[in-house]
Amino acid sequence: QVQLVESGGGLAQPGGSLRLSCAASGLSLEHSAIGWFRQAPGKEREGVACISSYGGRTSYADSVKGRFAISRENAKNLVHLDMNRLKPEDTGVYYCSADPERYMPGLVPGGYDYWGQGIQVTVSS
Repeated sequence: QVQLVESGGGLAQPGGSLRLSCAASGLSLEHSAIGWFRQAPGKEREGVACISSYGGRTSYADSVKGRFAISRENAKNLVHLDMNRLKPEDTGVYYCSADPERYMPGLVPGGYDYWGQGIQVTVSS
């Protein structure tokens, strides 16, 4: 059974940083395409960042380019999302997703088979 669990969320001030981590059981994240998504209240879920399976090809939403970075820690079967220069509009529930079959589904939620339960990120002074 595949399970994804996010950690590292919480409250940050504008301009601050947070690191989200996604841990998996029953699935190799190194061999899966990974996506990070977020959903703000009253808004649709949107793709933030993704990384291809078996490699380092990445893609980011325009709203986070230059501020967020997705990376793998293969020895621990983790994927991280480093979020810098945070803005209030980055507030939302962040989800980790994985797909072991596709090379890079991109920033489309429908491209991923497995999802974490989500973790709250609040950016506020």
